[in-house]
Amino acid sequence: MSTKAEHAAELHQRGCNCAQAVACTFCKEFGISEDDMFRIAEGFGLGMGVMEMCGALSGMAMIIGLDNSQGGTEEGSRTKGDTYKKIRSKVEKFKEKNGSCICRELKGVETGKVLCSCPQCIADAVALTEEYLAEQGK
Repeated sequence: MSTKAEHAAELHQRGCNCAQAVACTFCKEFGISEDDMFRIAEGFGLGMGVMEMCGALSGMAMIIGLDNSQGGTEEGSRTKGDTYKKIRSKVEKFKEKNGSCICRELKGVETGKVLCSCPQCIADAVALTEEYLAEQGK
């Protein structure tokens, strides 16, 4: 397990939701304080976000968006489609490994069969985020 995955696991143990644990782990690379990212990611802990995916993947998606997005609230984004494509690629890798990307399915809420624990989801999302950043030369 990478140092970043260990840090994310520690944040989760301290009470961060899955999205916060992943997103806060990559704050230094983007010059954002962990407290600011904590607030940004707070609403993603219930499996909300892109494709109703688990919170850990929402954290990954936030970092990919933060890295790839060009634009702002005034002019919109010229890169939204490309950002979504990059996120989908990583989500598909996660699904191949774990059988789903939806929190309630991963936790076995309806089936009683846990596909992937929260700590493992977090570690996998951190690994995919690191993979993405390495592909971008970061």
